[in-house]
Amino acid sequence: MATPAKKSNKTKPSGRPSDHLTDEQLLKMYRTMVLSRKLDERSWVMNRQGRAPFHISGIGHEAIQVAAAETLRPGYDWVYPYYRDLAFILALGMKPVDHLMGLLGKAGDPSSGGIQMPSHFSNAKLRIGSISSPVATQVPIAAGTALACKLKGTDEVTVVCLGEGSTSQGDFHEGLNWAGVHKLPFICIVQNNQYAISVPVEKEMAVKNVADRAKAYGIEGVVVDGNDVLACYDVMVEAVERARSGEGATLVEAKTYRVTPHSSDDDDRTYRSREEVEYWKKRDPILLFEKVLFERGILTEELKQEIEDWAIAEVDKAEEEAVNAPYPDVSEMTKHLYGPMPNWEV
Repeated sequence: MATPAKKSNKTKPSGRPSDHLTDEQLLKMYRTMVLSRKLDERSWVMNRQGRAPFHISGIGHEAIQVAAAETLRPGYDWVYPYYRDLAFILALGMKPVDHLMGLLGKAGDPSSGGIQMPSHFSNAKLRIGSISSPVATQVPIAAGTALACKLKGTDEVTVVCLGEGSTSQGDFHEGLNWAGVHKLPFICIVQNNQYAISVPVEKEMAVKNVADRAKAYGIEGVVVDGNDVLACYDVMVEAVERARSGEGATLVEAKTYRVTPHSSDDDDRTYRSREEVEYWKKRDPILLFEKVLFERGILTEELKQEIEDWAIAEVDKAEEEAVNAPYPDVSEMTKHLYGPMPNWEV
């Protein structure tokens, strides 16, 4: 990997937490975003080739995810992701092959041994909690985890992620109310990508911002540009500090856009225009972050190309390993589903 470009002579502004990020940290975040994007794109290709049954994308969500991960202590803090959190789980320490094992339903899938849905991430060592396909069900579980941490007297922080469509579910309200009542070390990140499958945000809720609901729970609420990595980092630093210091929970709404269809089974042309999608593609979080890194003299064209080549090589290696890995044995089909196993004989 080439070394970063020499620092520019420009003086960084002071006062923001992101001003204290080193060039190495910024490049690490950028690398993770690029790796996630290349892995996500490869997953789409594998699905369209008929080699992967299903894919649900996080393209466009990378900024808030890598920013959040950079403020946490992987393996110490608790994270309950949702299915678009590919960049988040990579930034926390999971590997590209972990995702592809799950995508292909292989026995080496660390999340479930190949029996969960793709992109239903979990990792016990990294304290990444499992999720279910019914949306928002992870929110009360995350609130319970935060309560346990508070009762233990630790400074562990619990983060839960979901889309804005999930905030219409009762589990979302129950979890945030619990976090507010008990002043928990809890952060709820709502990645508002403006569509709940085909339903636009203005038909999902009457309030302008999801974060406006925070007042009803007695917690902090903040809205941030979900495509601006540094703005997301600033917000997350404050939320994590608030949680660790015992000051309670935060509802973070990161406003972004889902440039892909909802999933590989969706045709988004039926409910939104190509002009709308193209407008948001110009606000790609990776492009915006690259602009900052170039302006600061941290990124060069040579280094950018080297990072892209590295990311593609990592994805190639992960794909080869996952494709050649074995499927789970049929005896594993009901593992962790029943206890004891039912008698199937009639």
